[in-house]
Amino acid sequence: MTDAITVRSIKATARVRREHAVVMGDQELGANRQYLVRAGRPWIPVMGEFHFSRYPAAEWSAELRKLRSGGITVVSSYVLWHLHEERRGEFDWSGDLDLRRFVEACRDAGLDFCLRIGPWGHAEARYGGFPDWLMAADCVPRTDDPAYLALVDVLYRQIAAQIDGLHYDQGGPIIAVQVENELYDNPAHLATLKRMARAAGIDAPFWTATGWGHAQLPDREVLPLFGGYSEAAWDDSDAAWPQQSRAHYFFSAGRDDDSIGADLRDAEEIAAAREQPTMDVSQYPFATCELGGGMYTSYHRRPWIQPADVTALSLVKIGSGSVWQGFYMYHGGTQRIGQETTFQESHATGYPNDCPVRTYDFQAPIGEYGQLRPHWELLRRQANWLSTMGADLAPLELQLPDDAPADTSNTRDLRWCLRTDGSDAYLFVNNHQPVETLPDHDGVQFEVMAGGRRIVVPDRPVTIRSGEHFAWPVAITVGGVRLFGLTAQVQALVDLDDGPLLVCFRTAGVAPGFHVETASAGEIAGECSVTVEGDLTRVGDLTPGPECVVELAGRTSTVRILVLDEESSCQASVERLAGRDRLVISSVPAIGTDDGLEVQSSPAPVTLRVIPPVVPAAEDGTPVPKATVSGIAGVVRVELPEQSPSELRAVLQRRAGRWKPSIDERTGRASAPDDEAFAAAAVYGLSIPRDAIAEDCETLLEIDWVGDVGRLYLGSELVADQFWYGPRWEVGLRRLATRVAGDTVDLRLELMPWHRDAPVFVSEPARTLLAGCRSEHVADPAAQVLALRSVQLVPQPLTRLVVRSEEPSL
Repeated sequence: MTDAITVRSIKATARVRREHAVVMGDQELGANRQYLVRAGRPWIPVMGEFHFSRYPAAEWSAELRKLRSGGITVVSSYVLWHLHEERRGEFDWSGDLDLRRFVEACRDAGLDFCLRIGPWGHAEARYGGFPDWLMAADCVPRTDDPAYLALVDVLYRQIAAQIDGLHYDQGGPIIAVQVENELYDNPAHLATLKRMARAAGIDAPFWTATGWGHAQLPDREVLPLFGGYSEAAWDDSDAAWPQQSRAHYFFSAGRDDDSIGADLRDAEEIAAAREQPTMDVSQYPFATCELGGGMYTSYHRRPWIQPADVTALSLVKIGSGSVWQGFYMYHGGTQRIGQETTFQESHATGYPNDCPVRTYDFQAPIGEYGQLRPHWELLRRQANWLSTMGADLAPLELQLPDDAPADTSNTRDLRWCLRTDGSDAYLFVNNHQPVETLPDHDGVQFEVMAGGRRIVVPDRPVTIRSGEHFAWPVAITVGGVRLFGLTAQVQALVDLDDGPLLVCFRTAGVAPGFHVETASAGEIAGECSVTVEGDLTRVGDLTPGPECVVELAGRTSTVRILVLDEESSCQASVERLAGRDRLVISSVPAIGTDDGLEVQSSPAPVTLRVIPPVVPAAEDGTPVPKATVSGIAGVVRVELPEQSPSELRAVLQRRAGRWKPSIDERTGRASAPDDEAFAAAAVYGLSIPRDAIAEDCETLLEIDWVGDVGRLYLGSELVADQFWYGPRWEVGLRRLATRVAGDTVDLRLELMPWHRDAPVFVSEPARTLLAGCRSEHVADPAAQVLALRSVQLVPQPLTRLVVRSEEPSL
């Protein structure tokens, strides 16, 4: 506990508005110095990276619905050159490489698209996505060398042919194109690539380039996009938590991150770029494309990312002024294996990191096999807020208190800021960061001058608990009603027939409440206390939950405020059902489809609350029983068939032998075991009944183990692998089942033991698991750690509910 804190004060002063000269775009989509514009209104897109080429095409539409349900409005994806032209002159845009089909699927899902055309991309891909033949060609890549540009021109014209008719001005979803990636010192080349792409037939309202690492970009040619990660798998194995990662948990006007891509540059290059800027980034809106949705695992460094690490970083970027939230990765995938080589980054190709051959799960909000992770729900709360209220938030500027901590090693002082225009204001607080636990802060209040009022929020001192991060609206207008000092995080704004519904959720340890300008609101109804305090009326004594609704009778509409508890807020999403946006609160994950909802199975009855009310029917059209109306919500209880995990027997076929990781001479980092080294792996046989795997939904093979590297084979084919880093290893079986003719799917599991002296980093929770692990099936228990604790089959069945009329009666 820290000592009691006196009122923290900041004056949200009105500022002289800067002239917002348009830097790019057209009348429909544009950008000024502060924010993006869509249809004449400020706009905050929420973007999620999903690599179409690393996921089965048959499942793209279902996965895109998960992105949309998570609040994503823009999908971004690389075109990795080596996947499409592995052999020179032989282009492949078929099957899982069908770019056109993917962009069309995004359009059909109602999602915009950002096309990252390279030619160099990286994405932990072999040679950054360059084909092997290009690396051997007589040219200088990533420059204006005519021989190189001639090869790029062929690629760009191929891409253009794939997306013809899908550009934004053709009614398609492509709103942005990124040229190159992490090119720091050649702005003229970036301008050349943009010119070439347009000449080839590629265009979009926004042209972007990555701006981190003090990149030198062509001014007024591209919109600089930034990023930030909670950890760095590219750092050294013996490095502490990266200093630059600390900075992402402090509110700041800074946008850059020197650490991204730093493993491919030296410190002198970064310092030189810092001294030679080619554009003033403050003249462009603060936009991001790589906020870490998780982190990959390199062999030598394997961080275990926690959900709050992602959501706190994201919130800090919003508080610091971000008006384009872009997550990398948002959806994990699987690396392909080519006709000639594997496609992962590795020491063998001269890169500093050895990456898994297959997995590119990235610990993302949506996993490698479509698993919905806790930070999918937590990020959705932020995304729904930005998508439904971004027009009001976007023009608000960062304002830091005078005593804002400047030292990123400061774990003592509370981190907070405002976004304000002098009239409206949001208060942002972050009391979470990875690795180092931040303290509770007692006796906290904030004093803000906004809209000509002195606002003290909360109106009595509170404790800001360790780990909490939130944004409170301290001065906003909703439906003509003026609200002040709302001590709950805003989640969404949903239009009802007679006025707006403001959806919020409580901050742990803080009683939710607010003040309303008495003159702007009439009668107040709901389970709450109402106290008139001069020209303001205080509303308090709320019990958060799905039924906690306060109604304010405004002059022209009824404004409702719904205050959810933590559990119900994580269950809530904005879905388009029966022709309009509705709030859906589901006790299990529910994904909006074209005509209803898809809900995951549960042993207990599923409860759905839909606002405005609508009653789903079963897929065959029969009504779902037990539908009732409760307050403003339609409540439906759905009985689902129970599906439970089942244990699977792993048959030991070979004990692990002795081995120790080798060290890459160039980098000094440990290298992943190759095929020859895997002769020392423990081998287990897994026999799975074919009928235990459904073809219309996923079945996960869940492997609880402790060790070093795992590989899973179907016959001689490597289908999955993992560098162990702590959590259970999950492998989707649906895509394998269709390739097996017999009654069983027979798999071979190979597990390499962890060597206690290996120079490999894992996070503290994983180190705890290692310390408590009792080894089995190893040659040297004193030096090796290996345990296969359990193997389970975990079905992921879905129930589809449809809505067959706009407003079915309850």
